[in-house]
Amino acid sequence: MHTPLPRNPPYRAMIVAPQPEAVDTGAEILAVGGNAVDAAIAAALVQGVVDPLMCGIGGMAVIQIVTPDGERHIIDGLGSSPSGVTDDMWLPKFLGVSDDGFNYLLEGMVNEAGPQAVATPGSLRAWHRAHELHGSLPWKDLFTHAIRIARRWVWRPHNFGMAAPTVPDSRIMGIGDKLGLTPDGARIYLDADGNRPQIGTAIENPELAETLAVIAAQGVEAFYSGEIAGIIDESMRRDGGVLRKVDLEEYALLEPEPVTGTFRGLTVSVPPPAAGGVQTMQTLALMDRFDFSGLDHNSPEHIRILTEAQKYALADKERLWSSADAARADYEALLDTAYLDSLAARIRAGEKADVETARYESPDTTHLNVMDDSGFTVSMTHTLGTPSGYIPTGTGFMLNGAMATFDPRPGRANSLAPGRRRNTTMTPTVVLDGDTPVVAIGAPGAAWITPAIAQGLSNILDFGMTAQEAVMAPRAVATSNAIDISNAVPRRTQLALEAQGFTVRRSPLTYAFAGVHAITRFDGRFAGGADPQRDGYVAGVK
Repeated sequence: MHTPLPRNPPYRAMIVAPQPEAVDTGAEILAVGGNAVDAAIAAALVQGVVDPLMCGIGGMAVIQIVTPDGERHIIDGLGSSPSGVTDDMWLPKFLGVSDDGFNYLLEGMVNEAGPQAVATPGSLRAWHRAHELHGSLPWKDLFTHAIRIARRWVWRPHNFGMAAPTVPDSRIMGIGDKLGLTPDGARIYLDADGNRPQIGTAIENPELAETLAVIAAQGVEAFYSGEIAGIIDESMRRDGGVLRKVDLEEYALLEPEPVTGTFRGLTVSVPPPAAGGVQTMQTLALMDRFDFSGLDHNSPEHIRILTEAQKYALADKERLWSSADAARADYEALLDTAYLDSLAARIRAGEKADVETARYESPDTTHLNVMDDSGFTVSMTHTLGTPSGYIPTGTGFMLNGAMATFDPRPGRANSLAPGRRRNTTMTPTVVLDGDTPVVAIGAPGAAWITPAIAQGLSNILDFGMTAQEAVMAPRAVATSNAIDISNAVPRRTQLALEAQGFTVRRSPLTYAFAGVHAITRFDGRFAGGADPQRDGYVAGVK
């Protein structure tokens, strides 16, 4: 009943995600009568099985849902510091900051790997809340595919690439090294000689299948206050972690009002802080002050405007992330009309923004979009932060490493503190024409998320690209004063920008910078786009 064709015959629903197993699951849920919320949850559960270094029930999520009556709902399931942390607990282990400014370096890498790296996870609580509000199928039915797939699935090219040894600094743990950090992880993912899986290796994780079966049967409280919470607590106490059952019991979601703006005459809805919506909206608002109709795509002037908008928005975000008392009002002040006009004037005059580098955030994240003809739209980004590698004994799932983003030095804006919520650039985005969603878009990719989403939307709305063309088009990003470009951006563009005094760095990759996935619904017809950097696809359901 569904087909993986990214075209637009009269489908009644559509899903796109980076993992083929998740797309197939969501399409099956839609085909048997589930709505977009049901499909998104079932697909997210499968993503946690087949992308164990990216996401899962031990991670955190930001979800945007638009209902058939046009109501927009944000669910913030970001991780929070356990109640037992102290601001100086890691100070004796502090070695410094990495050369690129992205990592806090500690002896034993305890902030990024192992039990101390774990923040209180929120993904499962967020999915349950979405189902409680808007789901149509029984909760337990959403777990069927994830339970089956956990028993046996195949290591894909993107899994292999993520687990490859790529970190030259010995003070930072490579992501793939975390697969074997616990005995359970080594048994599930490594061969008898300790080697990482090759493409096509079958992964069998019956413990995860059993964990998911317990949550399906007993409900979300099995994880937050029941049997699984007890296992997590016991493992943490034994292995020196800080997370406790009480942290799971007391974890609270946030359900803030979305941030709303406009781009090319349409309404853009994004999540507020601690998510990355304001930075995304500010980037779009600056781009909206320029007419792209006379510009060639990826011409020097096009990329100059794009990247300067990115840099000004990034500089403002970094300033507020460095402020201990920054409130939502401070972020929303960045969207003030007069302030945006002043920044646009500086871009128009050729003034370059100055930003050293983006704050560290792991790109180990995933995303999905689902739209159905009843009017439900879901855009969801979820993550382990950086994976901790820590698998509570006998559970089969990896917990997040979200504590890596906190400064181990006391007295700083982002220092360790009990209950502190993790900042993120994750920005599940929906564009509406009136009350009707016409684009659902988002991406994994840390500091690249905002530039990638902004370009994806501009490609659709400014250059008339299909969703697939928009997410495949060569991108340019600025997460520092340098401009990074895809290898498919013309050399003449690079030379022209360098002649204007820009530092331009060419990626060796044709498809680079975040992993944008999108669905459009113009004139009532669905079309989708899956970023070729990942392994996923688009499925339409008739």
